[in-house]
Parts: sequence; structure tokens; C-alpha cells
Amino acid sequence: MLRYIVKRVALMIPMLFTVALLTFFLLRVIPGDIVEVKLRADGGNVSQEVIERERVRLGLDKPLVVQFGDWMKGIVTFDYGTSMWTGQPISREIGIRLGLSMQVAVMAAIVAVLIAVPLGTVSALFRDSWIDYLVRIVTIAGLAVPSFWLGMLIILGLLSLFNWSPPVTYTPFFTDPVANLSQLIWPALAVGYRYAAVVARMLRSSVLEALQEDYIRTARAKGVFERLVIVRHTLPNALLPAITVIGLEFAFLMGGLVVTEQVFNLNGIGRLFVEAVTRNDFTLIQTLVMMIAVMFAVVNLIVDLLYGVLDPRVTNQ
Repeated sequence: MLRYIVKRVALMIPMLFTVALLTFFLLRVIPGDIVEVKLRADGGNVSQEVIERERVRLGLDKPLVVQFGDWMKGIVTFDYGTSMWTGQPISREIGIRLGLSMQVAVMAAIVAVLIAVPLGTVSALFRDSWIDYLVRIVTIAGLAVPSFWLGMLIILGLLSLFNWSPPVTYTPFFTDPVANLSQLIWPALAVGYRYAAVVARMLRSSVLEALQEDYIRTARAKGVFERLVIVRHTLPNALLPAITVIGLEFAFLMGGLVVTEQVFNLNGIGRLFVEAVTRNDFTLIQTLVMMIAVMFAVVNLIVDLLYGVLDPRVTNQ
């Protein structure tokens, strides 16, 4: 198992380096200069000398190779530098928003698993029945309905029935758990519905495939109770591909909550990403991209480890 873990961690290093390399140089190819955008915003008249002086201060006058080396050194030492636009430390810019987005993603994942596992399993067990068709309609609707549109419907419903609207400020969980959960449960439900639809459809296919395996027929031939056949033999094997989807969807949520955060007035990572792109804030953009890439890599590692736990044959490959 240890060899398996070391091998998976070693594979992450070249992948993350490639992401860093592409992100850094592609951002420099995109038209637009953050210095001119910052100093000449709203029609400001700034001399070229002032622009060049600001470029020197930000280190943009250095060769790209030197800039890339400085950035990689900062990543390794956990020194992400400062935002080119606000001048604030990037770690602070991300830190005050990361907790909010992470909590929404975790809550959405919990909602998705609680909905998807029973729906996907029941749909497969009652294949081609009215229950199966109903579950398939619900899951297809989840894939077709955008999360932000469902969020708007939730807000309209809460506003009409309970006169509730999204708070202006975010309340941390440890400050007031009730206020925090009452604010974030709705975006979690809006996002979790689509999340659940993806997982439920994957789980349905996996359960149907597992039910055709020889070990299931053998267990039934031995007279094992059907409930034990499903719980002990079918679900553990059917969950393997579903775990992959759960992990990837969770990592995707960290950068994919942009519009949903706008709808519910949440100042999370998604909104920060949009602001950074709008302002051509290279240092903040590349750090956010690397953060999401690392999250994908870590989630994939966790999924691989879960594979090894659920199916020991994987670690022997």
C-alpha cells in the first residue's frame, strides 16, 4: 500500500509542474496589460514613464524565465506574493474566501451523496419500472437545470413564503452556526441537485453492471438474503466509479460556483476568480489556477486510496 501511495504522489509532481508552466506562459500571451488597466482605468491620463516605473515595481520588467522561477520558488515556500491589483497578500485574499466556498462544496457533496446513493440504487433494482422512470426523469432534470436558475427559484420561493432574502454579509460557522447554515444550505441544495443527478446516473449504471456479475449469482444461489447481496456485495463494487465522479465534481465546485455565488450574494473563490480575470491580475489568477489544480490532484489521490481500500487488487497493479 505504501508503494502505491508513493507512486501516486510522484505522478502528481510532473502534472502540477506542467499546469504551472502552461498557466504562467499562457497568461502572458493573452492581450492586455494589468499596469495600463490599473493606471488608465476610467480614462485616466498617465504617462508612459509612470507605467514603466510601475512595471518595474511589480517585477514585470524581468525576463519571463526569471519571473517563472520566482513564482515557483514562492509556491514551494508557500509565499504567493501580493495581488497586482489590490496590493494585498494573495494568501489573505484567498483565505478570507476559501472557507466559504469549501463549506458550500462540502455541504453540496453531502446533499448529493444522501440523495444519489438511494436514488441510483433503487433505480437499478427496479429497472424499467415506474420508479426507475421517475428517478431518471428527476436526474435528467438535474442535469438540464442550471444551478443558478434553481437558486433563483429557491430565493423567489423563500421570499414569497417566508420573506427571506440572501444576507448582505457572510456569517462564519463558528460565530453563529444557525445563521451560517441558514445562509449556505440553499446554495448547497441548488448545487447539490445537479451533483446528485450526475452521481445517481453513474451509480445506477454501476449497480446494473454489478448485478450481472458471477459473484452476485453465486451469492443468490447460496441463499444469501437479497438485502445482504445488495449491501455487502453489490454496493461496495458499484461505488468505485461513483467515488471518482463524487471526487471530481467536488473539486470542480471550488472553481465552478461563480454564478451561484452571485445569485446568493456570496463572496467566495468563484467571484474572486472573476474579479482577477477582469482586472488581468496575473499573480492572483495563476495562484487560483494552481490551487484548483492541487485540489484536483489531492482529490484524485484520495479517490485512488479509497479504490485501494475498497478493492485491494488495485494496489497490486
